[in-house]
Amino acid sequence: MNQPLPINYTPKLQNLMQNANISSYRELSQKAGVSELQLIRLRRGLASRMRVDILLKISQALGITLTELLTNFAPELIKKSPETSTSVREQEYNNLQKELEQQKQFLRQEFQQSSLQILESWLQQWPTVIQKAKQNPYLAAVKILPLLRPVEKLIEQWNVESIAPVGAEVPFDPQLHQLMEGYAQKGEMVKIRYTGYRQGDKLLFRAKVSPTS
Repeated sequence: MNQPLPINYTPKLQNLMQNANISSYRELSQKAGVSELQLIRLRRGLASRMRVDILLKISQALGITLTELLTNFAPELIKKSPETSTSVREQEYNNLQKELEQQKQFLRQEFQQSSLQILESWLQQWPTVIQKAKQNPYLAAVKILPLLRPVEKLIEQWNVESIAPVGAEVPFDPQLHQLMEGYAQKGEMVKIRYTGYRQGDKLLFRAKVSPTS
């Protein structure tokens, strides 16, 4: 008995990639945010066994609808029930999107709650400090500094660090420093006027500096 030939949808995928100006499977993989293994499964006719969110990402990267993708790579689903099969998959996708949104909202609330717990003492005391400062403009600023510790602690937890302390003299680096006045070449000494910040390897904003001479 003859074995059925394996299905090969590679030409169809290549045609859709050409229409979408995608030159390679790697590029499609990166654009869709899926592994190249998923593209192999698609080319081998296994679309009916793939997750709906994966299929949707591929269809969006190719610039076609989910229904069009299924028509090309899983025609057996469309033939069985052209209305039901697609609607079920799109319903699955909608449910998945709702679950992801609920998860994002939960994580956002957890993040806010943990941050507010760190800032609790500051939130309670800062309005009183402002009121006292209005009543007594000669209140020493040094007495207020300990109240800012919760804010500093929160910034530390976020792995945010200053580029250099205010008043420090450092070699000018245009990647890290922004001149407020004058001119400086790279490597010349400048003075930090307003500190900049970075988070890990990511620069948040540059420190503002002025020439020392």
